[in-house]
Amino acid sequence: MLDDRDRAILDYLQANSDVAVAELAERVNLSLSACARRIKRLEDEASIQSRVALLNRAKMRVGTTVFVALRNSRHSSDWHEPFVRLLADIPEILEAHRLTGDIDYILKIAVPDVETYDVIYKRLVRKLEFSGISAYISMETLKATTAVPVGYAG
Repeated sequence: MLDDRDRAILDYLQANSDVAVAELAERVNLSLSACARRIKRLEDEASIQSRVALLNRAKMRVGTTVFVALRNSRHSSDWHEPFVRLLADIPEILEAHRLTGDIDYILKIAVPDVETYDVIYKRLVRKLEFSGISAYISMETLKATTAVPVGYAG
């Protein structure tokens, strides 16, 4: 069960995962050892999945975001499993979600330009059959975060 201090630790680590434990302990009003034990417990319980470095997409030259809506008439495992493997093999696909409604899947793809997206598009349709594909190029990012709301954690 998470308490307010656990949530504060998680919230702060999401913004600054390489913070020194001493600084974090001070921010959440805990001793150094108590804070370290809590972090270890949160990692052991998988509340903290991993700690990562967030890269600047512009500096990595993949500043173009394309959202791709996929429709599929086949919903069997013999189609789904190769699709999941294909997603894993394409590093430009940052996220993939199975949806309710008219669209079966949506992909978030990071590429340097539309021509590179076209290469990925051709790879997708060469490997699997879709009943419809629509691409939407993001013109402006209004909000982007990796932080998960911690207030619901119990």
